[in-house]
Amino acid sequence: MLDTPKGLRIHIGLFGRRNAGKSSLANALTNQHISIVSDVPGTTTDPVEKACELAPIGPVVFIDTAGVDDVGELGAARVERSKTVLEWVDVALIIASAAGLEADDRDLVATARRLGTAAVLVLNKAGVTPPSEAVLAEAKALGIPVVVTDARERTGIDALREAIIRLVEDDTEPDRPLAGDLAHAGDTAVLVTPIDSGAPKGRLILPQVQAIRELLDAHAKVVVVQQDRVAEAIAELKRPPAFVMTDSQAIDDVVRQTPESIPLTTFSLQMAYAKSDLIALAEGTAALARLKDGDRVLICETCSHHPQKDDIGRLKIPRWLREKTGRKLEIEVAVGKDFPDDLRPYAVLIQCGGCVVTRRHMLMRLRRAKAQGVPMTNYGLAICYLRGHLERVLSCHPEALAAYRAALAK
Repeated sequence: MLDTPKGLRIHIGLFGRRNAGKSSLANALTNQHISIVSDVPGTTTDPVEKACELAPIGPVVFIDTAGVDDVGELGAARVERSKTVLEWVDVALIIASAAGLEADDRDLVATARRLGTAAVLVLNKAGVTPPSEAVLAEAKALGIPVVVTDARERTGIDALREAIIRLVEDDTEPDRPLAGDLAHAGDTAVLVTPIDSGAPKGRLILPQVQAIRELLDAHAKVVVVQQDRVAEAIAELKRPPAFVMTDSQAIDDVVRQTPESIPLTTFSLQMAYAKSDLIALAEGTAALARLKDGDRVLICETCSHHPQKDDIGRLKIPRWLREKTGRKLEIEVAVGKDFPDDLRPYAVLIQCGGCVVTRRHMLMRLRRAKAQGVPMTNYGLAICYLRGHLERVLSCHPEALAAYRAALAK
């Protein structure tokens, strides 16, 4: 369980005012010392993440955030970061004092409800001041579950765990399958996994491993090859594969070797299906056809890897964009979990597959882009468009193909 990637874990965030006991609760819930506990307000300055297992949910990540009442210029930045985390966590624990609710507590509950984030209100430090009937009534009237705890005395922790489990089971949406929807028991899938400088030595990258596992779970057969063995692998099969899935960067070679009658997709396109809204991202891809001189393009990566000599986001996509469009474009890169608040200066956003973050995180980014009227696509869709193969790979997803064609015709 501890080896499960963060992108496949339920993310549980702890939010509240300074000194509400967030760090103590994080430690109590995980039975580990993951956060510094102090009576000095503002001890936690940046989100602290800890991966662990929470039975019966399985692998989770607890995120301890800075207090939403932090002060000063730096404090305001910390508050903004905490509120950003509230946008994409699967479950929010809103920690308030059992002595009474503050405006910040009510605002956090209202924000979680507006965002559709599953949340529980935790009245903490009840050992110091038990909640009055009036406080309990006000808390329950806010419309989310309420649990009374005292983290330092370890009271109410089991009840809080039960509340988290109920929220995960009833109010969170799991990722869609990456590849499992495309195959049935007995089918054969051909996966094309180039070994380049971005592949970890001795290992495959996460989407490739995830696809193999899902297909094995579906009792399908999996043939894994590099891009120079696709035609050979297909020819050796007694019957055609159910589909071929390739790394987007090898799409030119794979298209040449895969008969039109065999469905073809890419790992990154399937990540868009599993982690985000493929139809909306397909619509956003049409914006690449309308780019003009001087347009700004933002390439968004959710991980913070060291740039490679043939880096897909920093080198290949910008080069292919300029070659395909013939335009003088301003191309910028946003790295990690930081995402600009103001997206309006950009003509289009090109998002990575998001293998290291959650579905809610990816949908949060798409929601922000939609709200500001900025089209968004992802690496796999953009690469296939730029290489001239988008309609071919979208044939596995007819609704997304129709949405792309409609957006292109506008």
